[in-house]
Amino acid sequence: MTWEELLSLKRFGDTNKRLRKEQDETRLGFEVDYDRIIFSSEFRSLQDKTQVIPLSQTDFAHTRLTHSLEVSVVGRSLGRSVGKKILEKHPHLYSVLGYQANDFGAIVAAAALAHDIGNPPFGHSGEKAIGEYFISGNGKHFKSELTAKEYEDLCRFEGNANGFKILTQSREGREGGLRLSYATLGAFTKYPKESLPQKPTSHIADKKYGVFQSELSEFKAIAKELGLNKRSDDAISYARHPLAYLVEAADDICYTIIDFEDGINLGLIQEEFALEYLIKLVKDSINSEKYYQLTNTHDRISYLRALAIGRLINEAVDIFMTHEDAILKGEFGSSLLDKSKYDAQINDIIKISIDNIYQSTEVVDKEIAGYEIIKTLLDTYIAAVNNCYNNTASNYDKLILKGFPKTIKMDQDSLYDRLISVSHYVSLLSDSQAILSYKKIKGFSL
Repeated sequence: MTWEELLSLKRFGDTNKRLRKEQDETRLGFEVDYDRIIFSSEFRSLQDKTQVIPLSQTDFAHTRLTHSLEVSVVGRSLGRSVGKKILEKHPHLYSVLGYQANDFGAIVAAAALAHDIGNPPFGHSGEKAIGEYFISGNGKHFKSELTAKEYEDLCRFEGNANGFKILTQSREGREGGLRLSYATLGAFTKYPKESLPQKPTSHIADKKYGVFQSELSEFKAIAKELGLNKRSDDAISYARHPLAYLVEAADDICYTIIDFEDGINLGLIQEEFALEYLIKLVKDSINSEKYYQLTNTHDRISYLRALAIGRLINEAVDIFMTHEDAILKGEFGSSLLDKSKYDAQINDIIKISIDNIYQSTEVVDKEIAGYEIIKTLLDTYIAAVNNCYNNTASNYDKLILKGFPKTIKMDQDSLYDRLISVSHYVSLLSDSQAILSYKKIKGFSL
């Protein structure tokens, strides 16, 4: 893979090549990507989607929106730092083509901003709830009418693939989705493969999948434009865009450190215990005089959090540049932080977060409720859509369909397209919208 192709400014529908040196410096193409994501309705809904604590009533806990903004800020720093070093190593990218370090930052920032845009309500348990509906719930009887890959898309409903769908799917008045640059779409796609075969290797790009069967043609066109290496002759699978490693690192840094911070501020992790683990990560860069002037938990944690994030950003940049050649060949098989000298400290922090936050009673109780809500919504919406398609819709089905936005197509001839569209529609709901829809269906709310 080459940086010349990987930094493509092309967008859906372009007929002429976009050249970096001809870009308007006051409105760069990669920066337009960021703006389009920020102003999208799908991004705005993240303000009411779970990051750690579902439906939290406190200002401390992050939502998907605040998490995404913070990942984007970290991603911008990672991208700019790597971009500066890439241009020093490959000077023709600047001298001949006109690329600048900030372009790398803008690409990673935009991709990182969108990295959770496809997550359904109730966090990762929302993904599992949709999947289990088709594995063991009322959706399992569709298996015989679908191909293996179509059924796998539903059984392992994936927020990353759903995000790619949001960013690229055409609808009336919005051809090509958000029409982001192909460089940003490449950096967004952490798992550039279809759902089957599942985990064919231990390579990090095979950990999950990143595209539904419904968006394969768009995905292949983007991969071809970017010059991504094909990794399989039997399935749709490509090497990662190198900047996807930086998007992943930004997310890893934020959820490791900031989810941990949320747990401390919410009282789920004891301060003294938590400070010990953060100090292990940054002990050689603490200004002791400044630190001991801080008199409350929030300020102490904020100070250590800033040091930890800075430390891990520098570490990720060094690892990326050390392995740049392998990354460009598609041969780098782990996340950047898996190679970190702070790997043990990071894993200790994550383990504490899992035990004390992600598996806390407050989280588990709300995830249980989320399963029932999503099951009810899928049951009701799938029945209405299929009955309407088969001309057997009841008046109740018709009333349900009137509540669907006109932007969601539900009349496709393909059963798979109808099922993935309904699942996609449910995924777009915020936590509160999902609860309200459930209450209306059950007759609990008017």
